[in-house]
Order: sequence, then C-alpha cells, then structure tokens
Amino acid sequence: MGEQKSRNNGYWEHFPHEADMGIRGIGPTLEEAFAQAAVAMMAVMTDPQNILPLESVTITASDPDPELLFVDFLNAVIFEMAQRHMLFKRFDVTLDDGRLTATAHGEAVDVPRHQPAVEIKGATYTGLAVKRLDNGSWLAQCVVDV
Repeated sequence: MGEQKSRNNGYWEHFPHEADMGIRGIGPTLEEAFAQAAVAMMAVMTDPQNILPLESVTITASDPDPELLFVDFLNAVIFEMAQRHMLFKRFDVTLDDGRLTATAHGEAVDVPRHQPAVEIKGATYTGLAVKRLDNGSWLAQCVVDV
C-alpha cells in the first residue's frame, strides 16, 4: 500500500477494495484532506514524485454536502486530467460554504517517465466518508473505479 507525508502534516494512503482502489486523504484541515486524497488518486496511476508542477489548472465544485462535494471534486480532477492529458502533483484547495476552488499543479502526461499503470474512470460513493477524526484531523475517502 502506498503512503506519502506532505509539507502540511497531511498525508494520503491507499486501502484495499476488491478490483477497484480506495483512496484516503488525511490532514489537519478539511481542505488538506481533500488535497491529499486527490494526490492519493494520482498515486494510483503513477508516482506523484515524478510529476513536475509546471502548469496550474483551476478546478471548481459546489455542493452543500461535504461527502458529495468530495466526490464531485475528484470527478472534476479526473475530467481535467482526461481533457488536458495531464497528471497533477499537488492541489491547493479552498472551501467556502459548500464551494470548492482548487489549483492543481502538474504537467502533460509523459508516458516513458510517468509510466501510468491504470486509468481512473471515476470516483464512487463506495467507502465514502468525510469526517473529523478523534485526534482532530480530517479524513476524506472513497473508492475510485479503475
């Protein structure tokens, strides 16, 4: 299972789920948990360390329910990856009353360098959870369809 710590004390990890892959982001803020989950999604396809933050893309989503907002955000990231043929290294996420704005930093897919393992078709409601943990950190997780 993959796991990676970030500069903001958040981290991401994978969890097993039958034929698909569970992704989980944990951070000191809900924004960081969302950002780390998006990096975990990238890590299903390739090593995020091999992605260069050469271009920035703005991603938006809106839903008053944090869980639905999380899935909408991940699906918006998947859409931008497909449309722009890009992979993203990191995400700067801002949440404001059910509205999410993120800046995704990445680059065009370089197959020999990135060696993408799978294509992610979408984020699902399976295993979906967005909640505050007992230690005060936030968790955002779901299963992605690969």
